[in-house]
Amino acid sequence: MKEVKVIIWGLGAMGSGIADMLLKKKGVEIVGAVGRGAKIGKSMYDFIETPKGDRPDVIIGSEEQVIKEKCADVVICCTDSFTKNAFDRLKFCLERKINVVSSAEEMAYPKAQNPELADELDRIAKENGVSIIGTGINPGLIMDLLVVTMTGCCESVDHIVARRVNSLSPFGPAVMEEQGIGVTLEEFRTKHLSGHVGFPESVNMIADAIGWKVDKIEQSMEPIMTDVDRKSKYGFAKAGNVAGVAMKANGYVDGEVKIEMDHPQQIEPEQVGVSTGDYVIIKGVPNINLSNIPEVPGGIGTIAMCVNMVPIIINARPGLHTMITVPVPRAIMGDMRDLISEEAKIVK
Repeated sequence: MKEVKVIIWGLGAMGSGIADMLLKKKGVEIVGAVGRGAKIGKSMYDFIETPKGDRPDVIIGSEEQVIKEKCADVVICCTDSFTKNAFDRLKFCLERKINVVSSAEEMAYPKAQNPELADELDRIAKENGVSIIGTGINPGLIMDLLVVTMTGCCESVDHIVARRVNSLSPFGPAVMEEQGIGVTLEEFRTKHLSGHVGFPESVNMIADAIGWKVDKIEQSMEPIMTDVDRKSKYGFAKAGNVAGVAMKANGYVDGEVKIEMDHPQQIEPEQVGVSTGDYVIIKGVPNINLSNIPEVPGGIGTIAMCVNMVPIIINARPGLHTMITVPVPRAIMGDMRDLISEEAKIVK
């Protein structure tokens, strides 16, 4: 086949990083970029690190200008965190018979909170013979798929703890706002902040994968205050203000807490002596205690997950998928075209 054709929708911190990573891969071509406002009409290369060189230019346009029926194999959509907000964009792509990889956190397991929209996306995708999936570092891998994978060597599971102590520094302005970076304690208490988006998705993905039925999920969010000024690329917290959030969630099964999520995250944690890391702790037969120190960086981790899912979603049967309905992700070190199945080349 010709090169795998990809369109990127959104050139913020994640979208621009995805463009840079795709340009390092063999057998794939960026054929379009969707933006808004002042970015429209400008070159994609004005907003990424990779120089244009002798590559054909990619001019940023609106979705109507860029996304035409079957003009690409995949659209990577990096514009939202919530399924409701992303829905119209995802529908737009699917109706033009193009597969979709979404970085929206709730899209990692949309039936957890938006079952009707999940069913509708599944219907639209099947109707148009294409596939869609949401993914990222978390949700998508660290606190859900990795946990599910580690249960694969267990005879039985009694209790699960997924813990991720991470830095928010690689993420863009939208995440900084959702986490309340830089606000005062009073503002934190009174503003409607999202904090980490994805606990219901991760808890339900794990539970459904191993056969538990979740009764309810309880979530909590407390501010992480800083006593020194902290500055990341897209966020700033002066001393005395909020530098992050400590998020927790409990998933109940038959009235008992069976799945615990522990997720403190902040900008520049090393600046105050906080070590990052990822942990999976399973009480069962056998017990599992998995740790990765320091954390898998959230920025490059999410970017890589989106890029590495491109051939997998092209190969997938039409419909809505999650990380537990497709093969596990893997790095693409060769030609991306070699990873496309013969059936997908013919059917899609």
